Amino acid sequence: MADYDFDVLVIGSGPGGYVAAIRAAQLGLKTACAESRETLGGTCLNVGCIPSKALLNASEKYEEVHSGLLAKYGVKAENVSLDLDAMHGQRIEAVKGLTGGIEFLFKKNKVEWLKGRASFESADTVKVADRTVRAKNIIIATGSSVTPLPGVAIDQKVVVDSTGALELPRVPGHLVVIGGGVIGLELGSVWGRLGARVTVVEYLDQLLPGMDGDVRKEAAKLFKKQGMELRLSTKVTGVTVNGDKATLTIEPSAGGAAETLEADVVLVSIGRRPNTDGLALDKAGLATNARGQIEVDDELATAVKGIWAIGDVTPGPMLAHKAEDEGIAVAENIAGLTGIVNHDVIPSVVYTHPEIAAVGLTEEQAKEKVGEIKVGKFPMLANSRAKTIGEKDGFVKVIADAKTDRVLGVHIIAVPAGTMIAQAAQAMEFGATSEDIAYTCHAHPTHSEAVKEAAMAVRDKPIHI
Repeated sequence: MADYDFDVLVIGSGPGGYVAAIRAAQLGLKTACAESRETLGGTCLNVGCIPSKALLNASEKYEEVHSGLLAKYGVKAENVSLDLDAMHGQRIEAVKGLTGGIEFLFKKNKVEWLKGRASFESADTVKVADRTVRAKNIIIATGSSVTPLPGVAIDQKVVVDSTGALELPRVPGHLVVIGGGVIGLELGSVWGRLGARVTVVEYLDQLLPGMDGDVRKEAAKLFKKQGMELRLSTKVTGVTVNGDKATLTIEPSAGGAAETLEADVVLVSIGRRPNTDGLALDKAGLATNARGQIEVDDELATAVKGIWAIGDVTPGPMLAHKAEDEGIAVAENIAGLTGIVNHDVIPSVVYTHPEIAAVGLTEEQAKEKVGEIKVGKFPMLANSRAKTIGEKDGFVKVIADAKTDRVLGVHIIAVPAGTMIAQAAQAMEFGATSEDIAYTCHAHPTHSEAVKEAAMAVRDKPIHI
């Protein structure tokens, strides 16, 4: 071991990287983490998951008061105004606290932070800034970045990506979101609640690619109800900026007459791509697949002994919690333990209002993969807690194998869907049937009772509908 500077070197300090580094250190391995940002936490904590949720929460509070929604609960307010600087301030404070928390955990667990951009010199040697180090095990956890739209330049003023959309200095009169996926809908929701007119341009015929068909249809209804204009089956062929305005040229995805849209801000949100550029993977004997990802086996090992990869640079959903679980698993595998991630049970959440959450197979996927299935649905309209708080939109949908009754997927639209989905994920992790969920006592009155009723509906025996 004397020839190595570290037992484990993690490249990248996002949710996967910092968790892997801490877990490796906990297991007694001498560990370092290379990170080029001024703060730890990667995209998620600095310019992604965390700041966007801070703005989503703040914009919801503003809308509740400004719209007069709270008046029916006896809360009346006059002369309500928006202090956008203060709203941004609480976002920045939240990020500062959490990134600083990771730095504290690194010190607590004796993880050395190597500050600088890392690149391979060989299979066991990495250069970080002006320092060259050798490690017995190297974990690539460099995350992902925004996928550019060919021919459209991001200036972070008029044409922005997700990072720029978090930091707009004023509420745009008209915000055009290119892409009807998770990030575009979340950020569009923020600025829509604060007063912007929002238009979403999506190439496909429905929003939220990859989600259950019922969910996609219901989501479109809800977003329209909230004031979003949806231009589906539409592609953007060009964006020109003149001063502080943008002009988009759009046309039907299948071809047809072009038209233009004027916008104060354009948000480009068409997906993310793995961060592998600059790593000099070839010097380590590695190559990426056709999608720019690093292939790994069930233990998260690459084709080169001693090099591992986790998170957004590997195949699978680009989700922070997937990366975190893989970070724990890869550290345990390196330490000689058995680290496992069940990639069939990875929940996903859209943090709009209401939230949208899913785990497992969609109905379409289940029919294709399993064949005969049973589906139970229960509307939030019939849930006592949802009715009590006046948040009745959405439903819970449980999909089960018709022969074994094993739960194959759960899909939820509800205000706390992101929290509710944890029950479904845990049930599926233990191989639960719909009957297992249906006969589990749920506290009353709670939103989670809708999960129980949807499970009962699989056998056509819900109580409250």
